[in-house]
Amino acid sequence: MKIQTTRKANYDHNLGCKLTDRMINGQGMGDVSQLKYGLCHMSFNGCEVISVYNALRYVGKPQPLQEVAFFLEKYRLLLGFFGCNVFRLGKALDIFGAAYERIDEIGDTPAFIISFWTKKPFMSSIHTVFCTREQGRIKVYNRYNNCDTVRYGDTPEAIFGKYKPLVIYAIKKD
Repeated sequence: MKIQTTRKANYDHNLGCKLTDRMINGQGMGDVSQLKYGLCHMSFNGCEVISVYNALRYVGKPQPLQEVAFFLEKYRLLLGFFGCNVFRLGKALDIFGAAYERIDEIGDTPAFIISFWTKKPFMSSIHTVFCTREQGRIKVYNRYNNCDTVRYGDTPEAIFGKYKPLVIYAIKKD
């Protein structure tokens, strides 16, 4: 059996999946979980793709998830087994016309993409989410693989824990 890992093969597969036109939560649930990214299904490694997709919807420049995944396949790590290079998410934001800035601290940023270690650095996986502020709280999209609702945190540390985030992109509305 031949394993197809090309961008085009994944894109063709992904076009056959029907998705709703909304922000995505719970990458391991529903139709989004069946999309392919690299060697895996997006339920395993699609958080970076989903965070860019959600950010584009937020700024009013929505793109099909399949298109975002196709572009980010250029930056997959170890055939996508480790997801996407989080330091290249800005390239996707650029190509799809979203204004952003890489920042070191979240501060009072109204919307951002953040990549962080899920537990101890280098001993755990990385997760990437899109967040907005709402009534003094941080609204987190796609926080957990098996939770299809938005989650909230009162502080940035409630989202990524005590470890310094790998990268933060402040997302700007035009």
